[in-house]
This record gives sequence, structure tokens and C-alpha cells, in this order.
Amino acid sequence: MFVISKLTAEHAAKAAELHRAAGALIPGYDTSLHTAEEFHSFYRDDVMKNDELWGAFDGAVLCGFVALIPSWIDHLYVDPELHRRGIGSRLVKLAQAQQPELRLYTFQSNAPARALYELHGFIIEEMTDGQRNEEKMPDITYRWIRTP
Repeated sequence: MFVISKLTAEHAAKAAELHRAAGALIPGYDTSLHTAEEFHSFYRDDVMKNDELWGAFDGAVLCGFVALIPSWIDHLYVDPELHRRGIGSRLVKLAQAQQPELRLYTFQSNAPARALYELHGFIIEEMTDGQRNEEKMPDITYRWIRTP
């Protein structure tokens, strides 16, 4: 059973590692665009300071997390060894419970993420050729609005 709780600065390195590990599974996503230290710095100096992060824990082990900014899911990553165990769904539901409307970006090639978001009522708002992201990969903006 996974416990959901807020992340603290001490979790920055593990969140960065989960991002790299899960990102490596996305077809076309090149995790070598940034070094491990750059991922760590990004989480320590940006994400942990600007986002509200919630994690799924098995004991003291961080198994997945969601990073929220107003009206957006900024990041959502789950340990690849724990995919398809409901962690992503729990994190999406937590985000939906906290905000009446959400948007997020994902890569068009990330079929598992797309299926997760669509399962939870997100609809495609926009598809692009990827020129707006540093990876230059076609992406999607998803939107979800709580219904009364």
C-alpha cells in the first residue's frame, strides 16, 4: 500500500532520478540532453521551490510524484518498475481533488501517459509539432475540468 504525502527538499534528488528513469521509456525522449547533475539542480533549484509536490511512498521509498502549479500538472513520474500499479492514477486524482481545472503537456509518443490522462477525463486541447519544447518532440496539451 502506497502512502501519499508532500515532498520536501530532501526528496529532490530522488524525484530527479524518477524523472530520468521514466523519461527514458518515452519513445524519442533523449534523457542525455541534460546530465544527471542538471536534472538534480533543476529539481533542487526550480521544481522543489516553485511547485507543490506530492509523492507516493512505500515506507521511506519515493515511488512516484506529481508536481503542481496553479491549474497545471507540471510533472508526473512513477518508478518504471512500479508502472500499472495505480500510483499514477492516485496522483492524478489527488491533483484533480485540489484544483477545479488542470492542464498538462505530454509527448505524443508517450502512449501510456496519454492513456492514463484520458482514463481520468483529460481531453486533447492542442497538438503541436514540438517546436515549443527543448526536445523538439511533438507534444499534446491536455485539459480537464471538474464537472458539477
